[in-house]
Amino acid sequence: MSGLVRFGVALEKKILEEFDRLLRTRHYPTRSKAIGDLIRKELVNQQWQSDRTVTGIIALVYEHHRRELVSRLMDIQHHHHDLIISSQHVHLDQNHCLEIIVARGQSGEVEELACLLQGVKGVKFGTLVRASAGEEL
Repeated sequence: MSGLVRFGVALEKKILEEFDRLLRTRHYPTRSKAIGDLIRKELVNQQWQSDRTVTGIIALVYEHHRRELVSRLMDIQHHHHDLIISSQHVHLDQNHCLEIIVARGQSGEVEELACLLQGVKGVKFGTLVRASAGEEL
């Protein structure tokens, strides 16, 4: 880590105690690491607001026996092949599957892809994890 800068932060004692308790439960080694992660998370949120190149992880849980569902999900993915880096299919049980799709592109395009996939009838759960494209953080 080159270019480290030290700076001071003033907080109410109660807030700092709660923060330290949170850091212990999440196994953070230092306050600096935790504060850096919070700052990076906010910077990633800003990247998504400015329609820049980002990476997103789309997770879907669905019943694979549902008629035409898998075909519809594949059609959407093929139509947006330029955004999809990778996908993984996991059999959760006899009836349910988890699809994990890694997408990279303009934030608006990745969000639209996530909405299209989540909106398919038969998808029980869908979420988009917003991440950075990695260059700036």
